Amino acid sequence: MKIAVLCGGLSNERDVSISSGTGIARALRRRGHRVALLDLFLGCESASEDLFTTEERDNAFSVAEAAPDLDAVRAMRPGQGLVGPNVLELCRCADIAFLALHGEEGENGKLQALLDIYGIRYTGSGYLGSALAMDKSLTKTVLSQAGIPVPEGITIHKGREPYPDPSFPCVVKPCSGGSSVGTTIVRGPEEYAAALELAFRYEDAVIAEGFVSGRELTVGVLDGKAMPVIEIIPKDGFYDYKNKYQPGLTVELCPAPITPEETDMVQRLAERVYAALRLEAYGRVDMILGKDGVCRCLEANTLPGMTPTSLVPQMGAAMGLDYGELCEKLIEASMKKYA
Repeated sequence: MKIAVLCGGLSNERDVSISSGTGIARALRRRGHRVALLDLFLGCESASEDLFTTEERDNAFSVAEAAPDLDAVRAMRPGQGLVGPNVLELCRCADIAFLALHGEEGENGKLQALLDIYGIRYTGSGYLGSALAMDKSLTKTVLSQAGIPVPEGITIHKGREPYPDPSFPCVVKPCSGGSSVGTTIVRGPEEYAAALELAFRYEDAVIAEGFVSGRELTVGVLDGKAMPVIEIIPKDGFYDYKNKYQPGLTVELCPAPITPEETDMVQRLAERVYAALRLEAYGRVDMILGKDGVCRCLEANTLPGMTPTSLVPQMGAAMGLDYGELCEKLIEASMKKYA
């Protein structure tokens, strides 16, 4: 196949996306596909089909401890717009665009709608499922109406003071952010203002939801069916940006050491979340199995990470799929949208 791998962009997860995209491109080339690796925002100088190659051109990319300086990235391409030069032209030449994008600009549905308009096939969910899952406030509403447990919480909008006080302890985070950027666990009211200030740096809408004590679990869903469950245990603090992407800072147990009954409960719940949010092809659902025995959904990821430390590749390995085979499975599931 001829595959355009899209990565980069202008989200706070830009570096994570480049790491995912580089790994995907290398793996697909090794399996004989002709691949062009494209930065969504920066684009490329030409639309030549010579960019599609089976030759390995891209070195592995490591994610830094902190989110990238997006102003510096913007300065690399003066002008406006989500999509850089020649990106759409090259995607139209491809059999499918593999979306290795993470964060709001790649997962909020806008890019998916644009690709639909141009008749470009792409991996992952369509614009509707992407939009529902990206907005955490909307996600909570949809899942609650579907009878799926979620942590109780409130949505707070910048500038609409006085801000309401949540119950403590709570988790304060941007409404449409990812990779835990701008997230704070707030133990009491004295920490609340600083947590809001941090979250508002990234977005004008913020979620404050009750902190649930329990076991952090995540499960992928591939073509509507749950993958193995992973338990996430950070060695220090919580599962923040640094702990997600720096090797050795988090213990990830796959399959999770929970009972068969709990495993079945979590997997069926992930499938219900996937269906309620109208996701397609694949995704990943993050949950907390509380000490009260209730499993609550925290959020769903429509384009989960594919970095060397990411979770879905670990789930694939537990299913007997190596990284390249998993990438092909994600393409296969995505192509069903266009059958």
